[in-house]
Amino acid sequence: MQYRQLGRTDAKVSLITLGTMTWGQQNTEAEAHSQLDYAVERGINLIDAAEMYPVPPRAETQGLTERYLGTWLKKSGMRDRLLIATKCTGPARKPHNPRHVRGGINDLDRKGLTDALNGSLERLQLDHVDLYQLHWPDRSVNSFGQLGYQHVADETTVPIAETLTVLSEFVKAGKIRYIGLSNETSWGVAQFLRAAEQHGLERIVTIQNPYSLLNRTFEINLAEFAHREQVGLLAYSPLAFGMLSSKYLDGARPANGRLTLFDRFVRYTSPQAERATADYVALARKHGLDPAQMALAFVNSRPFLTSNIIGATTMEQLRSNIDSLDVQLNDEVIAGIEAIHKNQPNPAP
Repeated sequence: MQYRQLGRTDAKVSLITLGTMTWGQQNTEAEAHSQLDYAVERGINLIDAAEMYPVPPRAETQGLTERYLGTWLKKSGMRDRLLIATKCTGPARKPHNPRHVRGGINDLDRKGLTDALNGSLERLQLDHVDLYQLHWPDRSVNSFGQLGYQHVADETTVPIAETLTVLSEFVKAGKIRYIGLSNETSWGVAQFLRAAEQHGLERIVTIQNPYSLLNRTFEINLAEFAHREQVGLLAYSPLAFGMLSSKYLDGARPANGRLTLFDRFVRYTSPQAERATADYVALARKHGLDPAQMALAFVNSRPFLTSNIIGATTMEQLRSNIDSLDVQLNDEVIAGIEAIHKNQPNPAP
């Protein structure tokens, strides 16, 4: 396993993070525990969860992911070897945002953040988490596949400085160690950094945003923030919900695939995404590479990356995804990737 610095802290995190959003929906508690056993054996030390998981979010399953992680932590005795990350659900400003979490009142103010953190700690059976992230901003932003910024006039939002003040108090109280963002924009990152400097508050250490061969929008300006300010990327959906594994090529819909089971992820199955995926898969096979491992190896190689969040529903997938660490892409493969990207940039943002 390789390790990278977590922001400007002394902590080091594994280049691969174990993602958990299938636990409680596609994976049982026993399967979740088996994944954790294997991931830790392979050197993974960062586990990423969220209060709204599993995905798709439903009232009947909400919180199961954290509960499964909590029961494993209690029985395994591994807590001190790991960094546990979770995320606070933001306001439901878009149709796909869940409205059942904490009664649907998810403002990132003192009450909302306090209720969210305490609920996560209870489910995880912990007295603190290592990385506490805002799952998405309190304000409306173009995320989760939305292209283009659409300003919402007179929108009532919690000021970023207020949110960061509460999070900083959690750090002082020992309930969290570090603060991270997710699905954030360059403006938002800048505001959090400014608030920390102006008010003497805790500095954010990570940003968890989507990044894959089918969605490199992070590179446009957030990559520079990540690199220069040491607010490292935790890349999610590095396989674009399995598209880049090749299993959905030519309209195939395997029985247990996420894109087969759930219709909310259509941005990954557009004609443009399917064409680009076919080109990436052909490139991988031309060079004798597993398509999924090539896609993950590309993300692993990015200098602005802190950790690559992989998820799996089977142990075979988990083993293969972690083995992407051993894949080094030569100049010819990188040139091929860049040519495909230039021809069809960001087909699944």
